[in-house]
Amino acid sequence: MMAKNSSKINKIRTFALSLIFIGFIVMYAGVYFRTSPIIMTIFMLLGLVFIIASTIVYFWIGMLSTKAIQVRCPNCGKTTKILGKVDMCMYCREPLTLDVNLEGKEFDESYNRKSKK
Repeated sequence: MMAKNSSKINKIRTFALSLIFIGFIVMYAGVYFRTSPIIMTIFMLLGLVFIIASTIVYFWIGMLSTKAIQVRCPNCGKTTKILGKVDMCMYCREPLTLDVNLEGKEFDESYNRKSKK
C-alpha cells in the first residue's frame, strides 16, 4: 500500500520551489500595472520578497539535511535521509523509523511531535 506522504525534506524543498514560482507570478502581475509605477513597484518588491523567502527556506533545509541520519531503505535499497522519529523514503515512500518501539506500527507523522506529559 503506497502512502500519500513524501519525505519531510522533499516537502520543504517543494514548498521553497513553489515560493519561487509565486514570486515570479506576482512580479509578472506587476507588469499589468505599467501605467502606475507605484503599484508595479509594490508587485515587483513583493515578488522579490517571495524569492528571498525561498532562498532562506532552501538554506534552512540544506542545514537540516546535513544533520539528517542516512539509512538504507529496506524496500528499494537506496540511501535516504530521516528527519525525526519517522519519515518516508525519498524514492519509494516506504515508512521508515529508527525507534524500535514504533516498528510495525501504522505510519503517523504525529510520532515526531513531542508529547506534553
